[in-house]
Amino acid sequence: MDSLTYVKAHFENSVATKQAILNDLGLQQRIVDAAEACIAALKNGNKILFAGNGGSAADSQHLAAELVSRFNFDRPGLPSIALTTDTSMLTAIGNDYGFLQLFARQVQANGREGDVFVGISTSGNSANILEAVKVAKGMNIVTIALCGNAGKLPEVCDVTLNVPSTSTPFIQESHIAVGHVLCGLIEEAMFGHLK
Repeated sequence: MDSLTYVKAHFENSVATKQAILNDLGLQQRIVDAAEACIAALKNGNKILFAGNGGSAADSQHLAAELVSRFNFDRPGLPSIALTTDTSMLTAIGNDYGFLQLFARQVQANGREGDVFVGISTSGNSANILEAVKVAKGMNIVTIALCGNAGKLPEVCDVTLNVPSTSTPFIQESHIAVGHVLCGLIEEAMFGHLK
């Protein structure tokens, strides 16, 4: 395949994935449900915790930053934490307790009943995300899965936002689109009157 054909094919597949989301009314409703869970938590003085590995770690930081800083307009910051950013904490937990506990330990330490935990995993099988969900559920923290069309994560989370694809790049691209919709809905509900 020549380079131009590759470029065209990538964008065609990316658009097809987003078109599948556009055609999935159930998924769209679950996005609204996830936003409403986040809004309820924030209105009650709680926070949103994000976690993921690799590209999903970067997505965690991206989405937490949109909420703490701003998304579409200026307003007060919203409490949100990416559990992927503190290298001292990550290496201490990894060294002392193992990679499996990387996020679970942080949820146990920093999560509170009424918070929301968003676990991002393209495969839906990231063991440390599944472990964090287990801890979160034991603490009455709402759990949201941001994943693809496979894995165990949808079976254990309160709300599942599963991108209709099995291709990691297209799932990741759509995770940011879904995350941006969540941020927009949250920001509008919390501070739309400030626009």
